[in-house]
Amino acid sequence: MAFRLIGGPSGNQGSPTLYEEGDDYLVQGYLLTPQELASLSVPDGETVVRVPKGLMTFLLKET
Repeated sequence: MAFRLIGGPSGNQGSPTLYEEGDDYLVQGYLLTPQELASLSVPDGETVVRVPKGLMTFLLKET
């Protein structure tokens, strides 16, 4: 596994951060509360994290 740092507003550490690995993007973000997760239909084995809209500017630079 080789994760490539794409970027994030906090530099090389901390959250939120965007990584690439093969054909996938990985997003490091903030955990949702149990109440927020309960309001979503998230399948077993998956989760949802919160990231600011500004993080997506790093994704746009990649495409």
